[in-house]
Amino acid sequence: MNGTIMHKLFITLLLMLLAIPLSAQTAQKIENLLNQNVLSWADAAAFVLEASEQGVFTNADAFVFALDQNWLPANALPEEQARLNGIALLLMQSFNRKGGFMYSLFANSRYAFRELQYLTIIQGRSDPFDAVSGEELLYMVSRLLAMREAEEEYQ
Repeated sequence: MNGTIMHKLFITLLLMLLAIPLSAQTAQKIENLLNQNVLSWADAAAFVLEASEQGVFTNADAFVFALDQNWLPANALPEEQARLNGIALLLMQSFNRKGGFMYSLFANSRYAFRELQYLTIIQGRSDPFDAVSGEELLYMVSRLLAMREAEEEYQ
């Protein structure tokens, strides 16, 4: 099988596993997310904050919260397309990932991006300024959730 078919199969299986314990509203959020080829900062913030158990917010409130916490680029606008490096910072901060030496010192989007590449959450040859799709965000969040679960089991 080629990579695209395997990727779609993985996403389908992931959705089926995620949808079992979820409410219809959350399943609808995931479906809406998957239908977005390019996410806005507000959409991404709302989904990530809920997935990382920071709280359930409206898109506007999630954006303001993440911006106030310095989890998004300072110049981000709610409806602007989200970039991979900014999403990396949002993921690292909201999931409370410690990161490596450089991320520990600077905790910025550059080192967040590099840390998630190292952890293979961001895969392949990605550009930090790439726009992020809903499918990509769901993949990254599911990998972080799996890592958190594995770490909790290990402790």
